[in-house]
Amino acid sequence: MNRRHFNQLMGMSAAGILLPNVPSLGRSVDPAALLETGMDVAVKKRLADAALNAAKAKGATYTDVRIGRYLNQFVVTREDKVQNIVNTESYGVGVRVIANGCWGFAAVVDAKNETDMARAAEQAVAIAKANSRLLKEPVKLAPQQGYGEVSWKAPIKQNAFEVPIKEKVDLLLGVNAAAMQNGANYVNSVLFMVNEQKYIATTDGTYADQDIHRIWPIFNVTCIDPKTGKFETRNALSAPSGMGYDYLQVNPADKVTGITTRYNKGYDMLEDVTAAAQQAKQKLASAKSVEAGKYDLVLDPSHLWLTIHESVGHPLELDRVLGYEANFAGTSFATLDKWQSKNFQYGSKLVNFVADKQQVGSLGAVGYDDEGVQTKQWDLVKDGVLVNYQAIRDQAAIIGEKASHGCCYADSWGTVQFQRMPNVSLQAGKTPLTVQEMIKDVKKGIYIVGDGSFSIDQQRYNFQFGGQLYYEIKNGEITGMLKDVAYQSNTQEFWNSCAAICDERDYRLGGSFFDGKGQPSQSSAVSHGSATTRFNGVNVINTARKI
Repeated sequence: MNRRHFNQLMGMSAAGILLPNVPSLGRSVDPAALLETGMDVAVKKRLADAALNAAKAKGATYTDVRIGRYLNQFVVTREDKVQNIVNTESYGVGVRVIANGCWGFAAVVDAKNETDMARAAEQAVAIAKANSRLLKEPVKLAPQQGYGEVSWKAPIKQNAFEVPIKEKVDLLLGVNAAAMQNGANYVNSVLFMVNEQKYIATTDGTYADQDIHRIWPIFNVTCIDPKTGKFETRNALSAPSGMGYDYLQVNPADKVTGITTRYNKGYDMLEDVTAAAQQAKQKLASAKSVEAGKYDLVLDPSHLWLTIHESVGHPLELDRVLGYEANFAGTSFATLDKWQSKNFQYGSKLVNFVADKQQVGSLGAVGYDDEGVQTKQWDLVKDGVLVNYQAIRDQAAIIGEKASHGCCYADSWGTVQFQRMPNVSLQAGKTPLTVQEMIKDVKKGIYIVGDGSFSIDQQRYNFQFGGQLYYEIKNGEITGMLKDVAYQSNTQEFWNSCAAICDERDYRLGGSFFDGKGQPSQSSAVSHGSATTRFNGVNVINTARKI
């Protein structure tokens, strides 16, 4: 299920019925099962060794073993009703090998003993050998040290699964009530919680045990004009987070003030839904349709994360650059010759993009990737110039890297890992600058908050993006609400129009659980950070339907 499908699901009154049928979530379990202690790490090591040894005995020159337990909980409500509560668990093992210079992969559900592990390893080797008959060039892995027995745990303060379901239901129904009290006609809300318990063992000598937690509070508010039948909506401005239930317990000191209140380190769902209902009513009552033309855009991080994802994160995936994704998701305009030139101006000199698999609180944060590579941070665009891509062990040599970037991932034990997007973020400005100060410098502009519909071509170059809230800026002041707004540009032109970036006080993360890629498609969770950013002279169109 990708991000678009999930957003469509959120907008349907049948969401509570459909959620249990979402693929790859696993079997339904009692909520108490989500709190059961996973397999002892010593048992995981013994099982992994059985697979490593069996693969070697059959001729594998490299093997990695992933033992995964995946837990999910959805709490789904609408207005004053609970639509569904879903608890799922999935457990199994995936074994990947290189034999005769070729990859092979096999997986087994509910593997509990050495025999199961050896069988999966032997099958993976057999598949690799069969595939090697068509091989034109053997797989070449970047060197990788072994780390021995290591562990990593998301720095959560409160495990979301330990919070009673009644408390979560009360929160969501309280959110819904606040929306209705402030003028909403309809409201859906969901809490989506994830725990991945992952163990990776490799022939390099790494045995990494990891405990990953994520949470996403979501709502959708609709206001209707009973006289005209017209309606307006506003979705949550929440960002999914690599945190525990503590994400919903915010500190007032972390407030980021502006038209809509946000927090750097947490999320006040009640405050956001109250604002959402009021803003949806305001859109319905007073927002004027935008006049198409050139505007300076002031883009909030709750909006800009998606533009970063589509126009920077995806085109700098090396497998897409090399054409490996062409059949399914397209290629990239950011071809190797542009990187090799060492002077390709991806954006203005203010633009610095960093890839990061360690950022605390982000969705992509882990200690070790699914090849057992310790994660890190690296530059993608430096002072506006393209300097690197995202690469894993069998790609690193192509771009002259001596080691993997540590961004290999599979979305379950039963799927094969491949290059996935790390957190890709625009670095905050170095000169002190607030949002209010940025707006004061704008003569004719639009301030955009929240993500909306989008379209981008197969090379991740020409695009169009909408949002949730639009405010007109005239001579340095916000004068009122707009609607029917979308901006169009191409990636290089857009990022080269970047004229100002607020400082780190305004830096916030956005992101999604559902970054889709690959064939068959897999989903991964990824965050994108930025501060509010201004882009000069961007083409804005009016999206209103002409009847």
